[in-house]
Amino acid sequence: MVCSTEIKNKDLDKTLFLIDGSAYIYRAYHAIRNLSNSKGFPTNAIFGFTRILIKLIEDWAPKYVVMVFDAKGPTFRHDIFKDYKATRPPMPEDLQVQIPFIKEITKAFNLPVIEIQGYEADDIIGTLARKAEESGFSVVMVTGDKDFLQLVTDKSIIWDPMKDKITDLDAFRKDFGLIPEQMIDVMGLSGDTSDNVPGVPGIGPKTALDLIKTFGSMKNLYDNIDSITKKKQYENLVQFKEQADLSRKLVEIDKNAPINFEIDSFCFKNPDNPRLSELFQEFEFRQLQQSFSGHSDLSGKNYSIIDNIKSLSELLRRLESANHFALDTETTSENPLKAKLVGISVSLKANEAFYIPLAHKYEGVPKQLDMNETLNMLKGVFENPDIKKIGQNIKYDWIVLKRHGIDIAGVYSDTMIASYLINPSKRAHNLDQIALDFLGHKKITFEETVGKKKPESGFSNVPLEKAVSYACEDADITLMAHDVLFPKLLEIGLKDLFENIEMPLIPVLMKMEIKGICVDRNRLSELSKHFEQQIEDLEENIYSVAGMTFNIKSPQQLGEVLFEKLMLPVKKKTKKKTGYSTDVDVLTELAQNHELPALVLRHRTLSKLKSTYTDALLEIADPETERIHTSFNQTVTATGRLSSSNPNLQNIPVKTDEGREIRSAFVPKKGWKLLSADYSQIELRLLAHCAEDEILINAFLEDEDIHTRTAIEIFQIFPEFITPELRYQAKTINFSIMYGISAFSLSKDLGISQKMAQTYINNYFARYKEVKRFIDKTISDAHVNKKTSTLLGRIRLLPDIDSSNKIVIAAAERIAVNTPIQGTAADLIKIAMINIDKAFTEKKLKAAMLLSVHDELVFEVPPDELDMVSDLVKNMMENVWTLKVPLKVNISSGENWSQAH
Repeated sequence: MVCSTEIKNKDLDKTLFLIDGSAYIYRAYHAIRNLSNSKGFPTNAIFGFTRILIKLIEDWAPKYVVMVFDAKGPTFRHDIFKDYKATRPPMPEDLQVQIPFIKEITKAFNLPVIEIQGYEADDIIGTLARKAEESGFSVVMVTGDKDFLQLVTDKSIIWDPMKDKITDLDAFRKDFGLIPEQMIDVMGLSGDTSDNVPGVPGIGPKTALDLIKTFGSMKNLYDNIDSITKKKQYENLVQFKEQADLSRKLVEIDKNAPINFEIDSFCFKNPDNPRLSELFQEFEFRQLQQSFSGHSDLSGKNYSIIDNIKSLSELLRRLESANHFALDTETTSENPLKAKLVGISVSLKANEAFYIPLAHKYEGVPKQLDMNETLNMLKGVFENPDIKKIGQNIKYDWIVLKRHGIDIAGVYSDTMIASYLINPSKRAHNLDQIALDFLGHKKITFEETVGKKKPESGFSNVPLEKAVSYACEDADITLMAHDVLFPKLLEIGLKDLFENIEMPLIPVLMKMEIKGICVDRNRLSELSKHFEQQIEDLEENIYSVAGMTFNIKSPQQLGEVLFEKLMLPVKKKTKKKTGYSTDVDVLTELAQNHELPALVLRHRTLSKLKSTYTDALLEIADPETERIHTSFNQTVTATGRLSSSNPNLQNIPVKTDEGREIRSAFVPKKGWKLLSADYSQIELRLLAHCAEDEILINAFLEDEDIHTRTAIEIFQIFPEFITPELRYQAKTINFSIMYGISAFSLSKDLGISQKMAQTYINNYFARYKEVKRFIDKTISDAHVNKKTSTLLGRIRLLPDIDSSNKIVIAAAERIAVNTPIQGTAADLIKIAMINIDKAFTEKKLKAAMLLSVHDELVFEVPPDELDMVSDLVKNMMENVWTLKVPLKVNISSGENWSQAH
């Protein structure tokens, strides 16, 4: 084997590339797993196949190329042997649905395609290779299939792009010690289990290779069969001679398929970039979409620099008389609480923008406006609530400007949030993506402007001529995006949600991020040491149980210990099938019968808690204030829930001792209290409201324990016979139903049989009939409308709910049922946050909202306000919306978050 770079001196003008498309579809599918777009449509094979095409184009720039696919239906080999490929499993559904799109991408790449009924891709490639050689061409067969080794010649080579390996004639001889044609005899003897080619029993590939090396051919082997000294081998060769002959015919590639060889018809044209960009947008291959969408075109744009008081004054006059404008800041950091302001850009109308540089620092930088003087001049306009401000992730710019003395007023629109509301399932709502998706425009990237090696000072090192284009484009595209997105919000009924919930929430989140929450550094240090000691003790225990030392964090070494030394049953292989899977599902199952997997799971848990929380929180806590400042994100989760990042405070385990210990390190300012307000079973209460189920509604109206009530209904027993275990099972069922859980999944969760799990589900729906009706109607409506929505109008698009893929349909139906419940809960807690923040301001309270974690709000409260804040928060949260059942909020307070929870 040699690398492709070693043979790039070939005359590519006289080289034909033949791509084994069918084989690479399967290889791409198996090489990449669990990849899908936000609609749940699988895209792993599409992505892997596309990368292969791109690698071919980038590495070789071929002039002549043909994509070859297997045609549907039987081939001539089935006429020879009816059981040919009979043992192959059917194509997986999640691969089958990708095939049309793979062919659509092939078409968009403008690749000539050949598939012939009755022939396999191997035969077409073999025929084309022969005819190309006869016409004076060299051939590169793009495949990883060993069957093609028989076609290697001095003019035809194999290139496997997934391994970037070349097999030419010299490499073949070195590896096999044969000539390529002899591989037909080798494969005739050994057969091919994947194609159900029988070969000779007991003759594997190595033995077959040795026999052909010795005898030269299958014919010569049988002419000298008496020289075989191994009795069983001799008997099998004699007994299965006809089978060997048949197998040889099956594995030999036909080089005379009915194909007209016209080299000009194989010319590779330029790809259809707009069509590829459109497809990559649909599949959410964002980098590929960027790559094939062309270059940023600033022709027709009027971008100006503001570098003197006169031009700044003229711009101010225009801003003061404007109804609205877009603004953007350029800074030194992605963290708004640390970022230093470098410049400000604004746009008042499409295709026009202005950049005000304030702190660029590089050799030869022209004189810039004074920062303080400029900000004082801009302050009046930026803080005027009557002039509407538009931004992209405007919370960032707002925090930066607030830290520099300007508190923006009149914030009217955020294009990132608008894009998110229109399709919350999309993974990216950055301005680059919005420009591509809604304006068909490719922006100048930050990397193109700053360089891939981002200096710590970030934008301040960018020369002004580059900065003007980039910064002005940001403001310009933000304004243009708003002009496109806002009418869409109006059209699909999202204007109220946008204006009354998401936009008013921005300043609330901004205050929370700026305030931050205190951490007890000493407590964190103690916990870190405590976890470290536990981890060390676990390691000693693990080595003792295993009977050896090894790298516990190495999946390969752990797999060898579990499955080779301890001989535990193998549950599944890794993606590449070269090792054992030791993921959490495998270890959890194995832990039921052996101590070691349980110890490893515990080791992983503690290691993650130590690195992710106790150690990380110590590093990111502000050394002066001892506060950490998480970012609250409105455009990440598809359900509308807020998420937090840097650090993610929503993943701290709630019910474990370790989670409670970590929460104990979150404290109020000295002498104050932390107060927690947590919605009790809000999703079940919303289910009762949406389903209008009398049993559920009455249970909540009478303040019954809903899990005990469900246990009574499902298990049909008196309340006094409900054990903690039965209540736990009922609780699991309660929360699982709204997620569309299957009997299989419920059986795993509860450790019961599928039959019993199905009985529980049937009993649930027999008692809660209206819940069943609600679920069925919600799914039915979703099939009609291709979307689902919350009580307040938040939507979730479900374009693939009528897919031919059962897996995709099931996922879409689960989303259809879950979104009205979980999404409405998210909407209500956001409204509560807005109302509470307003009340705190009006009453001039010192208390501050610090955190929003799922259904819980956390506050920092001085002692003299504790009773008032407790009553106010409870009242506002419980009366946030009128429902058929009461909302209930649990209020508690303490010296730390653990005590307050």
